[in-house]
Amino acid sequence: MLKFASREVGDVEETWRRFVPSAALQKVDPRTFGFSWTSAALSGFSLVSYRLSASVQSAIEPDGQMMACRVASRGAWVGTPRGDLNAGLPWLALDGPTSARWRQQADVRAFVFDRAEAEDDARRMTGDDRFSLRSATVGSSPVDRDFATHWERVFQHVASTLFAGVPTSAIVEAELRRHALHTTLAAFSPAFMTALERSTQRTAAPRTVRRAIAYMEQHAHEAITIDDVALAADISPRGLQYAFRRALDQTPMEYLRTQRLAGAHAELQVATGASVAEIAQRWGFASASRFARHYRDAYGRSPRQTMRGH
Repeated sequence: MLKFASREVGDVEETWRRFVPSAALQKVDPRTFGFSWTSAALSGFSLVSYRLSASVQSAIEPDGQMMACRVASRGAWVGTPRGDLNAGLPWLALDGPTSARWRQQADVRAFVFDRAEAEDDARRMTGDDRFSLRSATVGSSPVDRDFATHWERVFQHVASTLFAGVPTSAIVEAELRRHALHTTLAAFSPAFMTALERSTQRTAAPRTVRRAIAYMEQHAHEAITIDDVALAADISPRGLQYAFRRALDQTPMEYLRTQRLAGAHAELQVATGASVAEIAQRWGFASASRFARHYRDAYGRSPRQTMRGH
């Protein structure tokens, strides 16, 4: 995580370019300039949040990236060569330049994805190997206000976890990245949602569920997502959801959570020297309180009670 404040104009461009190399400040009023930055970088994914006090015009043209952004400011303007965007909503930059300007102060927040990795993940989510991230499938504006509002909520959730200053496990990071990407594509790509619906498989042989279960039991301690499980079971994520509901009356992620709770339970039963929070993180639970609630539901006692009993 990177966090700092500055009153130097050059710091803004230098920092932004670590995440989006094309970022540029074109017009800045230095008299009121102030800059407060927080960011977190994972593999193939970055989360950026900053406050910029100044009248500014800026531009980006992502190369090999996809960026979803929201500029919260009175009188803000956002536009592309194809036309103006609604500055009161999140927007997405993929192909071609996007410019923004505002006066006095803006709160800027953004998800930045490696384009190739995001495309691979989108194909796993949809089960469509031909799905591609391009202007024909991903728009600059959100599908509607409900999706825009949901994107904002998910940003706050991911930011609150990654900016908390608490180390996160690879499992948690993989889930957060997938959540951010799924939400972004759902908000900006009708084609993505259509592909998800099209990939739903209404019949699934029991062996598909057995393959998924075997994979989860073997890899529960790793940073796997439902996309990885579906790939191992040779079925789409939507099809896997349906198959699990039909066969086990639960979702694949509920089953995976059970396996991870079992792994955490085994660790709590031996004196490893690790704290409850550390064990929870290791098994993919970002929130210790949520882990404790799931653990009590499964084992009828708190994690600390289990730890103290051994």
